[in-house]
Amino acid sequence: QVQLVESGGGLVQAGGSLRLSCAASGRSISSYAMGWFRQAPGMEREFVAVISWGVTVTNYADSVNGRFTISRDNAKNTVYLQMNSLKPEDTAVYYCAAKRAASGSVYPRSGQYDYWGQGTQVTVSS
Repeated sequence: QVQLVESGGGLVQAGGSLRLSCAASGRSISSYAMGWFRQAPGMEREFVAVISWGVTVTNYADSVNGRFTISRDNAKNTVYLQMNSLKPEDTAVYYCAAKRAASGSVYPRSGQYDYWGQGTQVTVSS
């Protein structure tokens, strides 16, 4: 079992930055693909970013590409999402997720993931 706990959310003005963290426990995530998803009120959960393990591959949603950066620190068993140039439409609950995966593989669909955190709220004011 992998337990995931997100942190770093909050209220920020448009144009600002936040860095989300996802701390894993229970087992090492070094052989897991790690993803970030978000869900705004009344909307379906949507893909934000994913990072593979081993051969590092990243993938981003078009809406965040160039503004968000996903990274991982396996020594700390933690994944990060650096969010810059935030917009009001980025307001959502952000979730991290883990999937046991092949090296270098990325997964953009929420149904592919094995473990989920409880989420952290990000609110961007205009």
